[in-house]
Amino acid sequence: MSMPTGTTAEPQAAPVADSHDLIRVEGARVNNLKDVSVEIPKRRLTLFTGVSGSGKSSLVFGTIAAESQRMINETYSAFVQGFMPTLARPEVDLLEGLTTAIIVDQERMGANPRSTVGTATDANALLRILFSRLGDPHIGSPNAYSFNIPTVKASGAITVERGAKTKAEKATFNRLGGMCPRCEGMGSVSDFDLSALYDDTKSLAEGALTVPGYSMDGWYGRIFSGAGLPMDKPIAKFSKKDLHKLLYSEPEKIKVEGVNLTYEGLIPKIQKSMLSKDREAMQPHVRAFVDRAITFTTCPDCGGTRLAPEALSSKIRGKNIADVCAMQINDLAGWVRDLDEPSVAPLLKGLQHLLDSFAEIGLGYLSLDRPAGTLSGGEAQRTKMIRHLGSSLTDVTYVFDEPTIGLHPHDIQRMNNLLLQLRDKGNTVLVVEHKPETIAIADHVVDLGPAAGTGGGTICFEGSVEGLRASDTITGRHLGDTTRLKESVRQSTGALEIRGASTHNLKGVDVDVPLGVLCVVTGVAGSGKSSLIHGSVTRREGVVVIDQSAIKGSRRSNPATYSGLLEPIRKAFAKANGVKPALFSSNSEGACPTCNGAGVIYTDLGVMATVESTCEDCDGKRFQAAVLEFTLGGRNIAEVLAMPVAEAEEFFSAGEARTPAAHKILDRLKDVGLGYLTLGQPLTTLSGGERQRLKLAAQMAEKGDVYVLDEPTTGLHLADVEQLLGLLDRLVDSGKSVIVIEHHQAVMAHADWIIDLGPGAGHDGGRVVFEGTPGELVQDRSTLTGEHLAAYVGR
Repeated sequence: MSMPTGTTAEPQAAPVADSHDLIRVEGARVNNLKDVSVEIPKRRLTLFTGVSGSGKSSLVFGTIAAESQRMINETYSAFVQGFMPTLARPEVDLLEGLTTAIIVDQERMGANPRSTVGTATDANALLRILFSRLGDPHIGSPNAYSFNIPTVKASGAITVERGAKTKAEKATFNRLGGMCPRCEGMGSVSDFDLSALYDDTKSLAEGALTVPGYSMDGWYGRIFSGAGLPMDKPIAKFSKKDLHKLLYSEPEKIKVEGVNLTYEGLIPKIQKSMLSKDREAMQPHVRAFVDRAITFTTCPDCGGTRLAPEALSSKIRGKNIADVCAMQINDLAGWVRDLDEPSVAPLLKGLQHLLDSFAEIGLGYLSLDRPAGTLSGGEAQRTKMIRHLGSSLTDVTYVFDEPTIGLHPHDIQRMNNLLLQLRDKGNTVLVVEHKPETIAIADHVVDLGPAAGTGGGTICFEGSVEGLRASDTITGRHLGDTTRLKESVRQSTGALEIRGASTHNLKGVDVDVPLGVLCVVTGVAGSGKSSLIHGSVTRREGVVVIDQSAIKGSRRSNPATYSGLLEPIRKAFAKANGVKPALFSSNSEGACPTCNGAGVIYTDLGVMATVESTCEDCDGKRFQAAVLEFTLGGRNIAEVLAMPVAEAEEFFSAGEARTPAAHKILDRLKDVGLGYLTLGQPLTTLSGGERQRLKLAAQMAEKGDVYVLDEPTTGLHLADVEQLLGLLDRLVDSGKSVIVIEHHQAVMAHADWIIDLGPGAGHDGGRVVFEGTPGELVQDRSTLTGEHLAAYVGR
């Protein structure tokens, strides 16, 4: 259409709806944040940097993501909200422009022993449908291929109505499930070592049972006597009938002191209460008992495939569903690509895309039957990412917590591409990260600091990556960090011999791990580093392992209770005031009676979410007012627990409060870079890297000669890595041997000896491709690690 002459077209104003392009935060005060205000561009990739403990997670997870999730939860009905976790409103003056937040964190995958990589993504569901359509012989619906669904058979009378008459007819019902009946879909069967369950020279009343939690003082004693078991006879003298009843009895109803209870034999009870949980999710003392008392062997009926014989008999091109799930995902993608079946074309396309995503993200070395609980934090995070890559959601906020964890420098480029892909779909991507390779791709950077804990919580810089590089912040100064190779390396004092290691993808590896030095084991993700060390080193005597698994503890646990620090502190308070140590425990006699020492009161509102409020009587201090009158060095117990580690270390070093036992533990906590943590901070609020360093501090006291650390630089800022290297040096200089599984080039450059695995991942890895000093690795440049290390040290 031609414009009329003599008039100019008015420039059309953009619709108001398009102007909301910022997430605005004003006055955030969560944890250590000091009235932080920040504007984050939408549909861009924003990185949050800063030293460990500077407040990055408090701003991203504790404020922005938490409020987004809380508001979404409020859209559900009151009934549904009753089943959801309570999310408190974050302490912030204003939040504007929020969108739905999807959090992809480092938490390990669920602790369900039946969960595998295939069930955690959609891969298994798609394969089951594929086999139910194309499998030969055809055995039934997709349920027939699921190891989580048992076969159900029933027969009996059913009532049929015809016209005005009803008639009873005999009917049978059969639903074929894929679960192996022998192992119930677990893939392994358990056998009990009875000598680990009880001491047969003692009677039940004398405490013969050695199962955790089975004390005869409580209800268990009453239940056993109520079931008719002889309480005062040594178990060795039990009749066959009594021993069978104690160990194997099916559940039966009994009455004890007028109360209806259920009695069940020890072994079925342990199977239900302990063996149905994933080993990693157990408390340490229960795990130790299970390891001692129970041996797991591959199920003889299904050969560890978890599947019933019918499911294993149905095949596509000579492979059953178990064979397919055991293939490396890279190979499986090729197998699916070769299936040309127009009848299931959309299904094959979806499965193809999913398997290709695994390869793209660098997880092509996994197999679908790999138990989800065995994935590392980084692998679990990348598996969760796969769900979102194929998602049709756009204009949402993705929040990532250090997505480069567990990635070799070679793999980081792939991760960067994925983050950019998510952004280019029209999403806002927020990433908490320390690696300079990932910081480099950001559209916008927010740097928090300047220090950790109370010394942090402010914004030091906001802007572009170039601006950050030029700024005089800690991150800016360290961004271009390179390091020099050590002038001289320590000589080993001996060696740990590994011969014929074949765990997972290892191909009969023979290697000598030098002792008395800092030895770094490296290689691309999936090359077999963890398999080599955890499979062949960690079970040896005198080896202390410090990994990244979550510290088990409730919100009542804190660094003081976990590290054993509270014990000497309580004794020092008790001695100074002439009272019992139990008074200075918020879980014992000294607890505030109103909140039972929790510091908060939970109000259950029936169908609505439970409300959490600070206890008014103790003002969140957890102790009775009378206990707070007792002081040590002028401070009461609540004030001591509110101290950061660094301040407490000075406090307990001299004067009236001098407590050498406490000072020693505080010294170790400060050594591992946790000087900013307060003694009473709940463990549930610690990041992955903080948890590992807390474990390191606690286990440095153990009598071990060899320390194995699994990626200790997780969650560490470039500036904190230097402090960690100093700590590792001190450990080696004190006569210990330190083995570190690590990808960080600064740690590699600092090593005395490097063992590099590869050359690729999965079945392309599993071999030692280099062993020698860092200098030789750089000179050699024959491996991917060598190339990246050479670039890092500027050779």
